[in-house]
Amino acid sequence: MRHKLAATGCAALLLSACGATLPVGRSREAQTLPTIDRNSTETTVITAYLDTCLRLARGAPAEQAEILNAANNDYSAAPTPSRVLRYAMILSTPGHAGHDPVVAQRLLREVLASPETLLPAERALAFLQLQQVERQQTLQADVRRLQQGAERSTNDRIAQLSKRLSTESEENARLKKALAEAQSKLDAIANIERSSNNGRPAPEGRKP
Repeated sequence: MRHKLAATGCAALLLSACGATLPVGRSREAQTLPTIDRNSTETTVITAYLDTCLRLARGAPAEQAEILNAANNDYSAAPTPSRVLRYAMILSTPGHAGHDPVVAQRLLREVLASPETLLPAERALAFLQLQQVERQQTLQADVRRLQQGAERSTNDRIAQLSKRLSTESEENARLKKALAEAQSKLDAIANIERSSNNGRPAPEGRKP
């Protein structure tokens, strides 16, 4: 009987302690977990990406090299999706020595191949950056094509003008030669006439 009373008392004591510690309807886990503001977290992450790119675009060469080396080291040490995205953002930012849109395009496609590994805002940023890089690549390809076309057109025009100049030079040389030959013939005729006139006897005068 004493043992039963003791056991009952211990159970009552434990229940009263639990009742004093935990509110009704809430677990200890729910009480200890902090509330996470997802929107605020994503905003902070995206702001960090954009701030890095802005410092890279505005920074001096030494600062640009420091940012690039830090991102490269992080990417080489542990290429997590976030680090891959950060490195790709840096490589795709123009205005510094490490600008490499080709590698940036490859990294952005790589990280978007597993979109579930990124935050929704990171996925949106990676997609928009990839669109911009691909648009720049297309524009650069168009510029190169136009330059090559202009060079071909210019070279063709130069070739045509050179051919025309050569033809005109040859024609001028032919005309000069023909003129020299004609002048030589005229001089010869004139010499013959002078010789004929010198060899004729003087005419006799009329007698009154």
